[in-house]
Amino acid sequence: MSVYTPAEVVEETGFTLDTLRYYEKIGLLEPVRRNAAGQRRFSDEHLSWLGMVRCLRDTGMPIAQMLRFAELTRAGDHTIPDRIKLLQEHERQVEAQINNLAERRRYIQNKISYYRSVL
Repeated sequence: MSVYTPAEVVEETGFTLDTLRYYEKIGLLEPVRRNAAGQRRFSDEHLSWLGMVRCLRDTGMPIAQMLRFAELTRAGDHTIPDRIKLLQEHERQVEAQINNLAERRRYIQNKISYYRSVL
């Protein structure tokens, strides 16, 4: 098992150190072990989990839902149907965002076409 310093995790995940501390404080991130000097040492499991958190955050999932997902995950495999349901609902929201952005993009493209036609 690999061990990572906070700086390495910041570099790998793109989260700030303050964000990592916050996620640990609210329970979104499992407690991080510390070395003899009291410095945090992250594991491969932390990095893997933070990859999932990054995906959920970047796609607009609220922290309350991420916490619910974390709670379900930690509760065991019997919660897989609930996790699927939570992720499917989020996927629907992401799809709606994509459709909204595509509509806005078409509007912008039409405006560009109009401006080019008047040149």
